[in-house]
Amino acid sequence: MTAAPFHGTEPDPGPGPLDLRLVPPALAAWATATLTLDAPAGPTVWIAALSLLAGIVMLGAGRAVPRSPGGRPAWARTSLAAVLLCVAASATSAGLQGADVRRGPVPALARRSATVTADIELTGDPWLSRPRVRGDRTASAAVLVRAEVRRVEESDGRSTRTRTPVLVVADGGVAGPEGDASRPPARGTPEAVAVPDRVRGAAGDGPAAATGGSRARAGQDGWLRLLPSTRLRVSGRLAPALVGGDRTAAVLRVRGLSAARVLAGPSGAQRWAGRLRDGLRAATDGLSGDARALLPGLVVGDTARITPELDDAFKATDLTHTLAVSGSNLTVLLALLVGPPGLARLTERRGLAPCLGLSLRTTALSAGALTLGFVLVCRPDPSVLRAAACGALALLALATGRRRSLVPALATAVLLLVLYDPWLARSYGFLLSVLATGALLVLAPGWSEGLRRRGLPPRLAEALGAAAAAQAVCAPVVAVLSARVSLVAVPCNLLAEVAVAPATVLGFAALATAPVAMPLAKLLAWAASWPTRWIAGVARAGAALPGAGVGWPGGWPGALLLAAVTVAAVPAGRRLVRHPWWCGLCGALLLLALVRPAPLTRVVTGWPPPGWRYAMCDVGQGDATVLAAGAGAGVVVDAGPDPAAVDRCLRRLGVTRVPLLVLTHFHADHVAGLLGVLRGREVAGIETTGFEEPAQEAEFVRKEAAGRHIPVTRAVAGEERRSGPLSWRVLWPPADTGPPMGAGPPAGPGPVAAPGFDGPNDASVALLVRTGGLRLLLLGDLEPPDQQALLRSPEAAAMAGVDVLKVAHHGSAHQDPELTRLAAPRVALISCGTGNPYGHPAPSTVAALRAGGALVLRTDRDGALAVGGAEGADGAGGEVRVTRDGPSG
Repeated sequence: MTAAPFHGTEPDPGPGPLDLRLVPPALAAWATATLTLDAPAGPTVWIAALSLLAGIVMLGAGRAVPRSPGGRPAWARTSLAAVLLCVAASATSAGLQGADVRRGPVPALARRSATVTADIELTGDPWLSRPRVRGDRTASAAVLVRAEVRRVEESDGRSTRTRTPVLVVADGGVAGPEGDASRPPARGTPEAVAVPDRVRGAAGDGPAAATGGSRARAGQDGWLRLLPSTRLRVSGRLAPALVGGDRTAAVLRVRGLSAARVLAGPSGAQRWAGRLRDGLRAATDGLSGDARALLPGLVVGDTARITPELDDAFKATDLTHTLAVSGSNLTVLLALLVGPPGLARLTERRGLAPCLGLSLRTTALSAGALTLGFVLVCRPDPSVLRAAACGALALLALATGRRRSLVPALATAVLLLVLYDPWLARSYGFLLSVLATGALLVLAPGWSEGLRRRGLPPRLAEALGAAAAAQAVCAPVVAVLSARVSLVAVPCNLLAEVAVAPATVLGFAALATAPVAMPLAKLLAWAASWPTRWIAGVARAGAALPGAGVGWPGGWPGALLLAAVTVAAVPAGRRLVRHPWWCGLCGALLLLALVRPAPLTRVVTGWPPPGWRYAMCDVGQGDATVLAAGAGAGVVVDAGPDPAAVDRCLRRLGVTRVPLLVLTHFHADHVAGLLGVLRGREVAGIETTGFEEPAQEAEFVRKEAAGRHIPVTRAVAGEERRSGPLSWRVLWPPADTGPPMGAGPPAGPGPVAAPGFDGPNDASVALLVRTGGLRLLLLGDLEPPDQQALLRSPEAAAMAGVDVLKVAHHGSAHQDPELTRLAAPRVALISCGTGNPYGHPAPSTVAALRAGGALVLRTDRDGALAVGGAEGADGAGGEVRVTRDGPSG
């Protein structure tokens, strides 16, 4: 008899019962950690003690019970004992780590909002917050970083040593840390390579920000170059954590100049990892925008260059997981080393290892070293450790080809990770990772086999089964976070998956070669840019579909509802696949739901109404309106505060061409959504006021227009224009509000303003529009003094008795009653956000409009609004029809 070779292995014996014995202990530990992290010490001690005692008693009782006649022990008793012991261990670990966050002086100082000087050690990489529109301005981006307070000194000089986790926030304008702790620049590249691109312009580049903005950017650059393990001494104010229940005892907000000083630089390992990451950024510098932004994210989770627009596209298509460090990244590298599943232990194994003549032992050591390097380069935070655990599971699958044995391995990984870091029990990322891995191990094989039996090619069946299984179990959790369900997630993930592996492998090759051979690294990055651009194109194309996602109830009730729908849909789907005609019909219906052709959408939803002339978008606390200018064309007046909201509104209205974009003034709630108007549309020109303030927003408009070669002109009272069926006349501002856009900074300090203009609202562009027999008065955000000046102008007579009034300044109380009486609108429309902190619209303004006989509608209650109408017999305004779309939020 010939002995089997040492390298041989038997294939997976096929379908059989899953080994679920370790699943209950893992779930019990997970649930216990979730409940006891911030529980009082007393109940936590009782839970741990009673569970430990009960587990020991049951183990002893299990030993005393004789085995069954079949020789099998009392598994039920043993399993229950294991659950109790895991509960005890989890309660102990969670109780200790939860108490560790709450102990020491920092939480008490945070409750008093005390100003302190603290010695901190960074535990993660800094990142830049996403700029938010607050009121009429865009809040400057801040640098955030997780750290551990080692010593805290109060204002009275009292000093205490501690180890307390905090979130450090360095506001805009804070100087960079003094001392040498910045990450080293990539070889052969300037120091600025290490700085994420979204820092550029975050503090404003306009004339008014020439000095302060430069200082702010320099300060942010210094903070963003810091590496984990760096020790700093900072001064700032402590505040309670913004969100309870996470691993943060307080928020340390650093303010003022010279507020941080380096005490000790990062460790050698962190410097090495930082140099590798910077080398990858340098290698991608010459690539196109999407590839330049995405490749570092695909390889090491570095999303600093991802624009908000691209980030929204990835969220809409549920492709965000490709930008996070996950087990799939490590799986690709391990597969390259050890070969495809089931062959890793065979004599005829594949991959790079046999080509290099590596033995099995050396291959295993190499795989372990690769995993360790992956963790170090991608930062050893909990998400990366979770990814390494998932990658280790993939390595086990590659080595054995046995999927059923991986369920106990997954349960073991969950148990060990939760015991090591109980805060993972409350992490949505951890939950999604475990659910996706479990779906791939439990559901995907059966679904793929069912698809193969129905004629799909094996590779396509496996990919489709895996994507569908992962989406089915993860969608309820995603609904909790985003209150939406993506209809394009499965096809987009299928299309993107073919490019993830080559992009990852080539990206890691560029990462490894950058420190020693930058030209080769650039070549590898260029090769990786092709699959990377494909992934970006899939995300953008999927997100651009009108029906890419549907709203869904948020929170856990919505998640449970979606889970119930999914459970009901799976058996229905199994029956459906037996009937090709029904499958084709359902596919056609899904395609219609995704594309949403305008005629069909209008029939089903009634939006947009036929013959609409003017639409007010529901964009929250801001303004964005559209004047119909022919088939697929619309003159847009203001862009609102959110690019996604105005883009969604224009897509639903069917607007693909914008003959003119009018920006009434430069407040952020009117211009911050500019990119949403420009997204995928032909914009012929931009017209705006000459009062260029706030300077940051004016520079933003100028920069985006110049980058797309869109001419920017200045609106002046008396100007008359026409586009398609509509015409309009500019009523305000007068000609002396300032130089044209792009004419350079004024000779004196600050922007040039007409006498009496106190701010941007006073210089708002006001329009009198005629379309389809309707007369519309659009007042921007004009304040009462300017409304009164408008009444005294030669244009006053033309404003009498309009059909529609776009109420100024979101319906605030600052309105001139004489202008309201003169306009005497039949319909008054107010754009405002739900629950806005300004109390817009003011009850007095609404009451005055209604007293004048106007129908008052507002976007916070009525949603998007569309006005239509027909000319009277004498050509004057006839019937006015207003259609409500319902509030979006």
